[in-house]
Amino acid sequence: MKLATLRLASEPGHTTAAVIEDGRAYYLDNIDSVQRFLRLEEAVQQEVIARALVGDSIAEGEADYAPLIPKPEKIYCIGLNYKTHAAEVGEELPKYPTVFAKFASTLCGANDSIEIPVEDHRVDYEAELAIIIGKPGRRISQEDAPAHIAGYAVSSDVSMRGYQGRTQEWLQGKIWDHSTPLGPWLVTPDELNPSARISSKVNGTVVQDEQIDDLIFSADELVSYLSTFNELRPGDVILTGTPSGVALGRRDENGRHPWLKHGDALETSIEGLGTSTVVFHAPQH
Repeated sequence: MKLATLRLASEPGHTTAAVIEDGRAYYLDNIDSVQRFLRLEEAVQQEVIARALVGDSIAEGEADYAPLIPKPEKIYCIGLNYKTHAAEVGEELPKYPTVFAKFASTLCGANDSIEIPVEDHRVDYEAELAIIIGKPGRRISQEDAPAHIAGYAVSSDVSMRGYQGRTQEWLQGKIWDHSTPLGPWLVTPDELNPSARISSKVNGTVVQDEQIDDLIFSADELVSYLSTFNELRPGDVILTGTPSGVALGRRDENGRHPWLKHGDALETSIEGLGTSTVVFHAPQH
């Protein structure tokens, strides 16, 4: 099953949750986001979906995707969680997850545009598998973790490397407003191939391409680890890290990093979870 949060053209500033099926997006009545849907009891969720599939819909191609989870309570991010990425930046494999956080204001829709800040031109891409929590829990065992995962989604941890590199703490390079696409859809775990490929393309050229099973810490391990210090709640988001191929680890024939620039189109894809396509633009004056 695929779920999305859509902007309503008929009601600017308002959104609706939708179920995606057979090329159509069916609105969930009186439920404004996937986050709100996940907070419902399971039996109620099933009733809502059943009603939606015989109700109003639009063609999937007409959908305007808002951030999948518009206002998550928590966004956890994991750094250096692919073996290939740790190698390209010269870091040893971590013994424990490297954890930082984002704020809800960093999120944007799967196909939105992203501004290159005037303060930092060193803008990088990081394709990521996002975990979406569906069932609350604290100190969750690794064996029980799958029951707490509502599904998975595509994301990209767009990073302002100039600010990120100012200190040993990465946060200031990761929390710029409207810089982290999330979506288009939440896809339930039964539809995710554990060896699915995750990739990034810049202007059609593949720059990242790896299998998600190269993760150092798996989804189940991360859910268990993070629930040690906070209760996980429906709609919480975990970005699981990026594979090799980021601009920070690349240089062109002139020895320069290929940072994202005005007009660049970034496609982030995970097999079975869809594609996010964002375009970067210079600051608007």
